[in-house]
Amino acid sequence: MPVCQVTVVPLGTGTPSLSAYVADCQRVLARYADLSFQLTPMATVIEGDLNRILEVVKEMHEVPFRRGVHRVSTTLVIDDRRDKPLTMQGKVDSVEEKLAGKE
Repeated sequence: MPVCQVTVVPLGTGTPSLSAYVADCQRVLARYADLSFQLTPMATVIEGDLNRILEVVKEMHEVPFRRGVHRVSTTLVIDDRRDKPLTMQGKVDSVEEKLAGKE
């Protein structure tokens, strides 16, 4: 199951604050009950079926346009591991194990 990171950046908004756009994108994500997601200070991480993730990212990309923005830059990073299960928590746990000297 892929773990993806998405950042949607509206350009030319006239203000440095983007939190209202982020909140609207989170509302879109909340409608996708089959996806897990986590808001971070710099991006949103999403876990689930890749086709569904691409669907929600497309919808998130449209959020600023619906608010009147004329240009949007969206970055999507896909981590798709097929030799073993991949989860957001598993990635964090792996690093924490290494920090604790367990590997």
